[in-house]
Amino acid sequence: MKTETIEILCCPVCRGDLVLTAFKTMETEGKTTDIITGVLRCDACGINYPIAEGIPNLLPQEKKLDQ
Repeated sequence: MKTETIEILCCPVCRGDLVLTAFKTMETEGKTTDIITGVLRCDACGINYPIAEGIPNLLPQEKKLDQ
């Protein structure tokens, strides 16, 4: 996932802003940064959306009480 993509994404549940936490990144030849693994979090509704192998999983998931 390209870091610039975060600007156009929103929470699919409440349409709130998503906050990116990157765990593993990679710089491309074009001097941009790709997120390999990480989490997109909606602070408005408290749901985490994982990023695995560069692909964000934005399917709504059940909210857990411990999040």
